[in-house]
Amino acid sequence: MEQLGREYARLCAAAGAAPQEAVLRRLRGPEGGRLDLAAQSLSLPTCSALGRLLPGAAPLAALALGDCGLSEEGVRLLLNGLCTNTTVKSLDLKGNNLRTMGAEALGKLLRQNKSIRSLTLEWNSLGMWEEGFSFFCQGLRANNFLQRLDLRNNQINHQGAGELAMALTQNTSLQELDLRWNNVGLLGGRALLNCLHSNKTLKRLELAGNNVPGDILKAVEQALDHNQDREAILSEAQNQVNILSKEVLSLKDEKNKQFMDFVDTVDKQKEERARSEKMSAARVSQLQEALDEQYSVMNSLKTKLQMTEAALALSEQKVHTLGELLSAMKQEQNSVAECHFRELQQQKQEGADRESKLLHDLSAASEKNLLLRHQVDELERKCKVQQDQLFQVKQDLTNTTAELKLRAVEAEERLEMEKRRFKQSVEDMESLRVKEVDRVVQQMEASERSMHDRIQRLEAIRISLDEELSQVKAAALAERGRAEEELIKVRSQARLEEQQRLEHLEEKLRLMTESRDEAQNCCLKQKEMVAEAQAKAKQLSLYADGLKRRLEELQQYVDRKEEEKVTELNKVKVELQEQIGHLEAERTAQDGLREKIAALERQLKALSSNHREALLDKEGEISLLLEKLRMKEAEISRMREEEAQRASFLQNAIMAYVQGSSLGAHSSRK
Repeated sequence: MEQLGREYARLCAAAGAAPQEAVLRRLRGPEGGRLDLAAQSLSLPTCSALGRLLPGAAPLAALALGDCGLSEEGVRLLLNGLCTNTTVKSLDLKGNNLRTMGAEALGKLLRQNKSIRSLTLEWNSLGMWEEGFSFFCQGLRANNFLQRLDLRNNQINHQGAGELAMALTQNTSLQELDLRWNNVGLLGGRALLNCLHSNKTLKRLELAGNNVPGDILKAVEQALDHNQDREAILSEAQNQVNILSKEVLSLKDEKNKQFMDFVDTVDKQKEERARSEKMSAARVSQLQEALDEQYSVMNSLKTKLQMTEAALALSEQKVHTLGELLSAMKQEQNSVAECHFRELQQQKQEGADRESKLLHDLSAASEKNLLLRHQVDELERKCKVQQDQLFQVKQDLTNTTAELKLRAVEAEERLEMEKRRFKQSVEDMESLRVKEVDRVVQQMEASERSMHDRIQRLEAIRISLDEELSQVKAAALAERGRAEEELIKVRSQARLEEQQRLEHLEEKLRLMTESRDEAQNCCLKQKEMVAEAQAKAKQLSLYADGLKRRLEELQQYVDRKEEEKVTELNKVKVELQEQIGHLEAERTAQDGLREKIAALERQLKALSSNHREALLDKEGEISLLLEKLRMKEAEISRMREEEAQRASFLQNAIMAYVQGSSLGAHSSRK
């Protein structure tokens, strides 16, 4: 903070002016980031130095310049420095008698500054200068960062109130506006009420002491309550949106986990199906190997038949070559015939054995086909069981949806009952509050009438004192005028000031008593009458303090009632929000169940279609195998027929040969 003091001293020295000690002391030790220069008479060089120092005054968050007696040029320099400041959040300029140039500088400040959130302009009479106040309202219209504005005792008339209302229609940041003790009147009150229809951010508007009718005040209060309720509802809706987004994220995570589990189960099912396909492929390969073996056996039989045919051809040649020797070798021929017959019998026996083996292999293949068919039937039975389970799940889902609908209807009925009960309680509380406010207003009016009576009596006493003090010397005239001015200020401040101006009022009373003491020293003859006036003034101040304490107690009582009403409203809102949250949770759970069931149905459909395709493929393969078996069986039967034909041909040939040989022997004997 020493750097701020050194920079201020350097700027004052550069301007050729001496730095003010009070300002230098405050700059070196600001408390909590607040620079308090209230009630300090700031010169023009000091204002210029502060205007240059403020754009880079990073540690300062609040600036108090109340009752500093600033000139128009000083205000302009200070506010130009604040236009580029980004740290000051609160600015206090009360009691500086700002005029047209000050109002224009304030409008420029509001248009350019983006950090000030609170602005206090009490006791400045800005409303007297219409052109300057118009510039100020234009700046307020363009500002979207200011949240609190204090314009008490600024002599704002209905035209200024209209300008202010037009600015508020486009302002979207101001939340509190204090216009007490101005001259807004009926037209200004209506303009402010109309602007509240388009302004949804203003939550607090003070219009006491403006001669505004009670119905307009009530309408303004209702509009502000509506804005507050709207803000509360928006915040609650935002909180609910955040909660719902968190729940949606959690549901997405859970859905992703479930999807991963389902993918794992699908992968497992695919692995099981691949294993079953491998097993079926192995079985098909085994069947193919068996068929290949049968085909090789048939080939071996064909080769043997060809060998037998070749042997038969050789035997026929031998028969032709040895035909001449048969007559001499009948016994040898008979023995050869018997051997051939035994060989034929043995070949028949071997063919029968091979045929039995082939039939056995065919029976084994047919048993395997039956096993495959049994497996296919088992898979179809499992599919039917899964379909039954799916139907049962759908039935359970319909039952749960019916129960949820019944619960939703019951919850809506309970919600309607709670709404009606809450509405009745709110109407009762509103009627009680209206009665209490009317009673307080009546008491205030009675107390104000009594105050007016006492002020009139004091005014009569003051007139008599003025007549008696007119004969005093010229030297006491100025002191008496100051005393009268102080008395007028005390009388006006006793009606207008509240708790925030008590310290200032005590200071002015102290000054008044000092001036009266000086008047008593000058006018010894009027000492007793002045003492009586002082005693009466003290009694009046004590009575005003008592009235203020009474007002504070009544305000606290009204605040307690308002807090109780707000707590009850919050409780009911919380209960309604909990019920709505439960209903929304049940609805989201129901939607999640529906999505899960739809996903399961799609998965089951995909699995059933895949299963059907696999079954169709298996059936096609089985039909192909059966076709191959039928072809093999037809080929084997054809081969058997050919062997039988060949055997019959061979037997006929042998029989013809035997008959021919017997006839030749008989003719030779002859």
